[in-house]
Amino acid sequence: MENAKEVVAKFEERMNAKVRQQEKLDMVEERNIRRRELLENFITKILYKWNNGKFEEEYLRKLERN
Repeated sequence: MENAKEVVAKFEERMNAKVRQQEKLDMVEERNIRRRELLENFITKILYKWNNGKFEEEYLRKLERN
């Protein structure tokens, strides 16, 4: 039984390390997604002078007029 306690403790330690590593990877991925979204919004605003959401309203109004 003593050996089983040690094995379980080592397993839990490894699993905790893996969980922490995965949490870090998830946070990095989420941060990259946010950066990509900001970059896309910035590029469209600079290149096309569109603000997020305003383009759709203006475009629909122009379509209705035409």
